Amino acid sequence: MKKTILTLCAVMAFTRVYAAELEWQTDLPKAQAQAKTEKKLVMLDFTGSDWCGWCIKLNKDVFSKPEFVEYAKKNLVAVEVDFPNKKKLSPAQKQANDALAKKYAIRGYPTIIVLDGDGKKVGELGYKPNPTEFIAELEKSKK
Repeated sequence: MKKTILTLCAVMAFTRVYAAELEWQTDLPKAQAQAKTEKKLVMLDFTGSDWCGWCIKLNKDVFSKPEFVEYAKKNLVAVEVDFPNKKKLSPAQKQANDALAKKYAIRGYPTIIVLDGDGKKVGELGYKPNPTEFIAELEKSKK
């Protein structure tokens, strides 16, 4: 009985961690098509995922929190536009990311660009210390 309860708890903990992950895309045209179909916003996260301290902190403090994940799954299509130092990107992905950074005049990381389903820019934000503040800023983009 004790073993069964421990196994059940472990499965529930694993399921909870797994459910708390947000699916990040890297293909903006595909993300825009999905956002348009599902009537969601596109959130572009311009990040230096393996070297930018504020980017890593944003991921830890906001993007990985269940409150944000739940909100994002209902309201956003998340796109990572990464500029890593160690992680290798394909030449095509690097070229696509460079083009997006140029298009949106990205000057620092993290920068979050919010688009509607038609690709129109409706918001821009940076680091916020918690999911509540970040979500409040995203909500302003809906109006």
